[in-house]
Order: sequence, then structure tokens, then C-alpha cells
Amino acid sequence: MSAQKSASRTKPVSAIGAFVGFVGFSALAGLLVTIGVTPAIAVAGVTTTSTIGVFESLPEYIEIGDLPQRNEIYAYANGKPVKLATVYDQNREELKYDQISDQLKNAAIDGEDKRFWDHGGVDMTSLVRAGVGSIAGGLGESGGGSTLTMQLVRNIKMQQALELPTQEEREKAYNDAVEQTIPRKLEEMKLAIGLAKKYSHEEILTGYLNIAYFGDQTYGVQAAAQHYFNKSATDLTPAEAASILAIVQSPNTRNLASEKNYEANKARRDVILKSMYAQKHLSKADFDQAIASNPKDYVHLTEPQQGCQSAAGNGAQFFCDYAVKVVKKMSQLGGTQKELDQAWRNGGYTIQTSLDINLNGQQKDLLNAHDPNTEARFALGSTMNSIEASTGRILTMAQNKDYDQSIKSPPTATSLNYSVDEGFGGSKGFQTGSTYKVFTLLDWLKTGHGLNETVSGTPRLMQSGWTECGQPYYAGGYTPKNDSPGENGNFTVARATALSVNVAFLNMAQKLDLCDIRDTAKSLGVHRADGGDLKSNPTSVLGINEIAPMTMASAYATISNGGTYCEPIAIDQVTDATGKKLGGQTKQCKQVLDPSVAATAAFALKGTIQYGTAVGAQTADGTPMFAKTGTTDDADQIWLVGGSSKVATAYWQGNTDGGKANLRHYYSGAGGSYASARADVWRQAMTPINQIYPGDAFPAPSQTALRGNSLNVPDVTGKTADEARSTLAGAGFTYVDGGTQAGGGTAGTVSSTSPGAGTLLSQGSSVTVYTTDGTQTTVPDVAGKSFDEARGLLQQAGFANVSTTNRYAKGDDGKKCTVANVRPQVGAAASKDTTVSLQLFGDQDGKAPKECR
Repeated sequence: MSAQKSASRTKPVSAIGAFVGFVGFSALAGLLVTIGVTPAIAVAGVTTTSTIGVFESLPEYIEIGDLPQRNEIYAYANGKPVKLATVYDQNREELKYDQISDQLKNAAIDGEDKRFWDHGGVDMTSLVRAGVGSIAGGLGESGGGSTLTMQLVRNIKMQQALELPTQEEREKAYNDAVEQTIPRKLEEMKLAIGLAKKYSHEEILTGYLNIAYFGDQTYGVQAAAQHYFNKSATDLTPAEAASILAIVQSPNTRNLASEKNYEANKARRDVILKSMYAQKHLSKADFDQAIASNPKDYVHLTEPQQGCQSAAGNGAQFFCDYAVKVVKKMSQLGGTQKELDQAWRNGGYTIQTSLDINLNGQQKDLLNAHDPNTEARFALGSTMNSIEASTGRILTMAQNKDYDQSIKSPPTATSLNYSVDEGFGGSKGFQTGSTYKVFTLLDWLKTGHGLNETVSGTPRLMQSGWTECGQPYYAGGYTPKNDSPGENGNFTVARATALSVNVAFLNMAQKLDLCDIRDTAKSLGVHRADGGDLKSNPTSVLGINEIAPMTMASAYATISNGGTYCEPIAIDQVTDATGKKLGGQTKQCKQVLDPSVAATAAFALKGTIQYGTAVGAQTADGTPMFAKTGTTDDADQIWLVGGSSKVATAYWQGNTDGGKANLRHYYSGAGGSYASARADVWRQAMTPINQIYPGDAFPAPSQTALRGNSLNVPDVTGKTADEARSTLAGAGFTYVDGGTQAGGGTAGTVSSTSPGAGTLLSQGSSVTVYTTDGTQTTVPDVAGKSFDEARGLLQQAGFANVSTTNRYAKGDDGKKCTVANVRPQVGAAASKDTTVSLQLFGDQDGKAPKECR
């Protein structure tokens, strides 16, 4: 509930009742002042019969307590802390006594409570005057002789009301706090005396000036001075100090946020100035100058720049929002949710985050240029997230959309933070495409397989062959395709990784367990953005899980960091209002991969940049880097994730509304399609990062890591089918009959295998064996031979039909009548009944020599 809400007033009492009330009120006040707190009294005829019960049930003391203050959020720029945002429940900056100008102190005392330094919380003179005033019709707007201490009691109770959990409770408690009745006044008096016993006058005055509401959502004199005058409360003129204190009694009608309130403010201000002059706190010259001024002469209204909407830095608003959500859950602020909420509401914290505001701004500019939020043909979103590998610190969190928490945001803006999980930003994540293949690669290497091992990339019906948590998995009529048309054949795992061959990775997964692949991903911090369970079916290998971009950046940072995963960190340090450092998010790093596995994976992923799907991503500085691209089936989500040995960066583009707009078919103003530009955009993002965080060379993989536990396919060419079957079984492979093909050699013997001899395969892998039907033979090399010699060699090879052409090749005397060309060409396989045509050399003019027959 707003502190601006007007309190309900009780109806004026009758003249007789008021008089009796006055007598009882004065007598009670005298007792309180004379004997202290909670005497056993009975006051006849006080305004209500419940007064004694109310009085006896009241607590003796009320705590000034911690007041809600601003929380300051900081980022880094050029390695130094810079303010990112101010976030608060109430716009207040608490000051110490000696930080408040004497002008303000004098204005408060002279204007509200001239005998403040002399009484013990209740001023008898003012109280009697209030009693007389009540005869005329109630306690009045002045509140009935309230001292600053009594006003502080009222403000504390108002503040306590605003901190209650429900709107109904807040409204009731607030109205009770501001209600001007004699029972309420008795309560204020007793609590004021308690305050005066517990706190010094300086503490009470400081508490009052820090807690008071000054209109326009501004609390305390420091926030008021900044808001209305754009200066500190330490440096106010007499006129400014009096103008601020003039607001207290009527913050709605006397605040300086609107010129229509200037006249009312000035009227009350002048009363305060006259009192300051009468109390000799102003010289005649200072008084004359102040009284002659108008609020318009010194009001410099400054809008409070509060909340992440007003965060400094280009595109830093989404990170600010995330950081606030993170810090509000940190144990440093409390052990229960209620304590956490209360601590953050009380504020006064300085939060140093991990954000590099310059790098973040550069990435925001990149996204603005290449993924403009003005794209009107479909709902285009994009993010850049960079993670420091050795710590998990979040360096950037850029987004193409502008930050807007409005109920209805414009198309160029959103309240959703696409970078993070649903619980921290509202986004449910995005399918990762082939960037998820890295977890199959890592599990492949963990189980002893090597990069040089060969797998098939040829599309086929894949109904079975997978294992999920130790149980066979049946995929039905699953016929996956590769991203590039016509992509098939055998691939080494290294090449399949660089070229992102879908079927090759599905064949790799058949030699693993789908649950192990899932658990490998989990060990690198991977989880669904919506909090659900990671899927572990065959299609999950190709990236169907919806994951937040920051999660993917953090997972890839594990490879950068030699296999050590560090949980993402947004908060470096929290400092409370007293200056005590409470610590930041704890660095939580764990070795989840053998360093050799991480190094081998980095080696494979470097191929993506060198000759694979991310050519163009290499920075000019030559920093060793690795990457993996990802594209969903409809190309509606596009990814590139990778990094150096120091920083990992995830770049995501995609449809944000569930649409299927193909990013390969839409072109941005920066040139090229959205999808085709990803390598270049990622390169531009990594270039300044490499300057600040220079990357090192990755360890070279060992020959063992390259080979793994794979076996060489033996050469069975020329063997019978039975001999080949026995040889392959003995070598640890499964024989597959590829059938008979037209070929040379002895019919029924092996002509070739797939994969070929010398290829590295996993133990138990299938080798397809092809046998020859003996109908073909190979054209021998007969160049330079005489016709008779050539014919003899061809006949020996199995060719019965040999002829010569009518045209001769130009030759010299040494070559005359010898073979110049052969059709079919030398080395070609051809049917034995094929006619082999020979061209002979003639003379220098290409004419037939007489001696040739």
C-alpha cells in the first residue's frame, strides 16, 4: 500500500466529552512524565472506557529498527566497479547524525518540536495546547501536540504496517497507525517515553529524519534532497531545509514534485523559517534571503533512477534483473524466505556483480546489428552469454530485445530473459540442436573410444540398437537425416564432429548408453530450463531438450577449464549497510571430466572452426578456440557455442513464440541470412574477450586418445567368404554379407569391405564384405608396348577382344607402332567381354608408318 494513502479521521467529540478528555489526557500525561511508564492508574471520564485496558496492554518500547534503504548494484568497467543500478522497496538512503545539515535539524526542531532537547518524549506544554484545541472539535490535523519522538513512533508503526505480508493487513495497520484518536495518542505517548528512555535525542532526531515520508515515493531527508534539489542533505540552504520539512505534515499537497504544490509548501516553509529565526538559528540576512525565495528558484526535480529498467550500460538490464533474483535467494541475507524478503526490503546492500559492462555492451551492439529487435516478419530473439571458465563468473548476458516489465511490452521489448532458466527469467529455454552432440562425444571419449574411430554417416532406418539405462530402446520407424543433402558414407569421429553428421552421432550413441550420455550432460550442469527431466531418447542426441543459453555456455566452459565444471556466478560480493562484507556466491567447481577427455574433445571441436560448420569463427589474434554449431530440424533455432581456454560464449538465435521461421531463409540488414552470419558474429564477440582474457593452447591429445580402444579392420581381399568371416571374427568384428558385385579375380572371393582395410572401428562393429562374380578384370598397363605385346598382356588379363584405332598419335622414330592410349584406361575395371581399343604412335604428323601392320 502506498504511504500516500490518506488516513481516516475520527469524528469530532462533543465539547463536554472533549473537555473531560482534555482533563483526563492532561492528568495522564502528567503521571507519565512524573512516574515514568505503565503506572497502575484509573482515569475517570477519559474518552472511552477501554482506555485503561488499552494503556495497560501497550508495550513499553518500540524499536527504531532498520529502515528500508536503497540497494546498489555494481558491475565492472575496465576492471573497476561501476554502479549498474539502484534497486529499492522504498527510495531512502539512511544518514548518520553528523551527515545531516544543521539547517535540516533546526528546521525539524523549530518547526515541529521547539522543546525537543528538554522533554522526555512528551511535551506537556504542547499537550495542554492540544487539549484546549480538542475542545474546539477534536485533535485536528496537527495531531494533537505530537513531539518529534511521538511522530517517530507513528512513522515506525506506519513503516511496520507497510512491511506486513498482505494488502489487507497493510491497509488496516496503516490506518490504525495514522488514526488521530485519544487512545491512539495515549499509545504514542507511552511508546514515545519508551523511545526517549532507550535512545538519545540525537538518535531519535536522526531516526525521524531518515524515516519520514516526503511525498512522491521518497523517504528520508537524503532521498528528498536528491529528488527535489539534486543535492545531498548535507548541503541544504535554509530555504531548502525548511521546504523539505514543510512536506512532512501533508506529503500529498506540499511535496515539490508538482508546481501546483509550491504555494502550499511555501506557506508552511515560511512558518518554519520564522521559527528558525526566532530561535536564533538564522541570521537576519539569511532569513530575509530565504523568505524572499520561491521554490521554483531552487527546486531541481531529479527523477529517481531506480530498478533494473534504469540500469546503466548498454543492454545490462536483463543481467541486473537476474542478479537481483539471485541475491534475494542468498543465505547471507537470511535463513528463511521471510527473512530473505525482509532483508532485501530493508536494503542498504551494495552488490558487486560479475558483469563486464563494456563487453556486455559490445555484444548488445552486435545483436542490435545482426539480430535487430525491429524484425517484423517473425519473432526473432537472440542472446550472447560469456562465462569465465575457471570461476563460472558470468561476464555477459546480452539480448537483442530491450528490457521492459510492462504488462504489454512493445514488439521490440520483453520482460523475458531468454538467457536463463524459467525461474529466473520466465523463458522455458530452446532446443539446442547439434550443440548437444558434445555430450555424446564426451561420453564416447570417457568410455575409451577414440577420435580416429570410424562410424557410418549414411542415413538408414534405425529402429533398434540403442540402450537406455541398460534396457533396449526401440525407436520404431526412425529414419534420421543429415543436415547436408547427400551426406553419407564413413566418417572418423573427429570429422563427424567438425561436419556435425547426425547419423554418425546416432551410430556412436548405439555403442553407448543413452542414460550415460544424459548423465554426462548433467555433470556439466546441463538441465532443462523449465525444471523438467532431461530427455534421454535417441532424438535427444541431436538436441531436442529445451535449455537456457547460459547453461550451454557454462557446460562448454567445462571443456575450456580442463574438465572442471564451475557453477555460474553472478554475485562477487555483498556488503551490508554497516559496511560489513558478507561474501558473494561461493565458487563451486568440481572435476567432472578427466583432463585428457576435455583436451581430446577440444581438439575435435577445433576442427569445427578449421574446416567444419563454423568456418569464419576464428579470431585474427590466433587464439586457439573450439566451437560447435547447432541447428534444429526446421532451422528455427540456431546456435554456436564454444570458446578459448579462458572464456566460453554461447550465441543463440531463434523464434521466441513457437514459430518455425527458417533462419536460413531470412536475411538481416547486416547481409547474409541470420544463420549464415553466426560464425562471423561469434568471432566479433570473442575478439575483445580474447584481448582481456588471452587464451592458451589446449593440451594435445595423446595417440591413445585418438585411437581409443578401436581395432584395425584386417585386409581380407581375395579370401573366400568363409575365410573372411573367420578372419573378421577373430579380429573382433561382425561379418555382414554385402552380396556379390561385378568384379575381377576369382568368382566368390572378397573384392572389398566397408569400412576398408586399416580403418579403426570399435570392437564388435560390423564390417560389410563384398565378393566378386569374376566377370570383370583390370586393364593392365600396356603403354609403350608393341601391338603384339599389348595384345598378349590384355589376353592374359582376360580380355579376348583387342583392336586398334584408325587414327595414330603423333610420335617420333622411337615410338612408332607402340601403344599411345588405351580405352578403357589403364587400371579400370571392365567386363572381360569388353573390346579394348589401342591407339598407336605414328610418325611426326600422326600418319600411319609403313612398318606398322
